[in-house]
Amino acid sequence: MLKSFAKACTVTAAVLLFAGCLSKPVFTSSYGDKDVAVENQRVQVTKQHIAIAQDRQDNITTQSTLEGTINSLATQMMRNKKMVSTKPVLITSFVRLDNFKKTTEFGRIVSESLINEMSNRGFNIIEYRGQMAVSINEKGEYFISRNPYKLKDDIPNTYVVVGTYSRQFGKVMLNARVIDNITGKIISSSRATYVHNRRNDCILFKDCKPARTIKIIKEK
Repeated sequence: MLKSFAKACTVTAAVLLFAGCLSKPVFTSSYGDKDVAVENQRVQVTKQHIAIAQDRQDNITTQSTLEGTINSLATQMMRNKKMVSTKPVLITSFVRLDNFKKTTEFGRIVSESLINEMSNRGFNIIEYRGQMAVSINEKGEYFISRNPYKLKDDIPNTYVVVGTYSRQFGKVMLNARVIDNITGKIISSSRATYVHNRRNDCILFKDCKPARTIKIIKEK
């Protein structure tokens, strides 16, 4: 009797154990799982690119001094491997973004400083404003000029650096491009933001409104 009962219990336990094994879920890799994994990988890579872009913005493109801004523009341009350092480079004045025919002392300072930066970094900078002769008067001697009738008619095959600036609240955004003057292709480019944190940048751009004056008259 006891043997029969023990045998029955053993059989029942075996059946229950076998049934329990069958009832456990079996995980298999499905198409949906792979799709999620691929999408997650894309998200993680995108997050890394965004982090790098933020690091670039914080440490390269955003500068708190004009000297740092000019240094950033020159460094970014020279990092482009397509730019041949031995080819002549002509640098023009930075102009207003809303008017390509207008510049200011600010735009001229940026271009003049870029001449210094890029020349010191080994680029073949040419001075196209040189006259056909040195002019002299009682106040000094002069060679560079903005009078087109005193300059050479032709410019050799060169890179031309052009730039724009846009005044924003508390900052100035600058963009520069290196263009092949024969093909028109953009060889290199750079951008920088000069954060001056001034509420009014008229002193920087020399366009402050004159102080208000009061006319004093004799009362009749």
